[in-house]
Amino acid sequence: MDPETTLAGFAGALRAAGLPVTQDRTAAFCGAVAQVGMDDVSGVYWAGRATLCADPDHTRTYDTVFTAWFSGRRASTVRRERPPARTAAMASLVDAAAGAGSDPGEDSLQVAASGTEVLRHRDVADLSPAERAALARAFGSLDVRLPRRRAARRRPARRGEVDARATVREQLRRAGETGPIRWRRRATRPRRVVLLVDVSGSMSPYADALLRLAHTMVRAGSGRGGRVEVFTVGTRLTRLTPALRAHRDPEQALKAAGGVVPDWSGGTRLGEVLKAFADRWGQRGMARGAVLVVCSDGWERGDPAQLGEQVARLRRLCHRMVWLNPHRGKAGYLPVQGGIAAVLPHLDDLVAGHTLATYEDLLDVVARA
Repeated sequence: MDPETTLAGFAGALRAAGLPVTQDRTAAFCGAVAQVGMDDVSGVYWAGRATLCADPDHTRTYDTVFTAWFSGRRASTVRRERPPARTAAMASLVDAAAGAGSDPGEDSLQVAASGTEVLRHRDVADLSPAERAALARAFGSLDVRLPRRRAARRRPARRGEVDARATVREQLRRAGETGPIRWRRRATRPRRVVLLVDVSGSMSPYADALLRLAHTMVRAGSGRGGRVEVFTVGTRLTRLTPALRAHRDPEQALKAAGGVVPDWSGGTRLGEVLKAFADRWGQRGMARGAVLVVCSDGWERGDPAQLGEQVARLRRLCHRMVWLNPHRGKAGYLPVQGGIAAVLPHLDDLVAGHTLATYEDLLDVVARA
């Protein structure tokens, strides 16, 4: 078995054991092993520890899988140096502050707030189960502001254009006496937002967080007279809006969505699926004047030219075209993949989408559209 197959298989075994091993981490692991060499088993072990373990709690599972995968050939010189647990570090901060004469309750709140701030900038794909649960709760605190557009009707205002009819009626009510001038201005109404969420295999580490974001936006739109539509794309196109709108609780909403989507973690045929959306929904009015947000890494199994053609077609229909790519905010990323390169000329915004902070930035982009 060649080295690349061996290393990729080891990364897959870790993923099967429950570790959040992403494609980026696997590539970093292979690059690190290339530097130390496959013959240096100790070097291979520490290369994996540095690139594939996202949390100290993952070390025990990593050691077990490493020993089993490499048939116990790990060098005896390898030293297992476990970093201190996070809970102990947080407790020491609280204890030290309490010893200085400050309020322990206030210090505990500061530590918790600091942990929340760190979580906002952590990659969703690298989070532990406990951190994912904390992230799920954090979606409820997002400030969702839907974009607005000018309506055809006008409403009374303190400034704007003179409302001749209202002014004359006011003078008639005063029996011809001079009255105040009435003003009016164009009213506004919520602009439709359409989210197309990629649920293919390459996007599986981010699909849960993106659907939670979509559920938050759907609930906010329902309560403020707006309209947010959600579709999943992969090998098929599925409308999720009814399932997400029917449940206020995010867990129930995602469970309902899971029963509707038939192509979780499958392949990607973005060009064909976007064509189906444009034919069935977009041209009939859903995309017209809307803010269209595509959440995908751009990996396309089909023809990238078809993908670019369909994105250009949708751009002519919608008000603003936004593409969210989880890899956009990572160091060294360049939009050179075939799919992203094909759609880039037709986008208004290419934004990151791998942390809670980037989701807040996306909401700002949508609100200003």
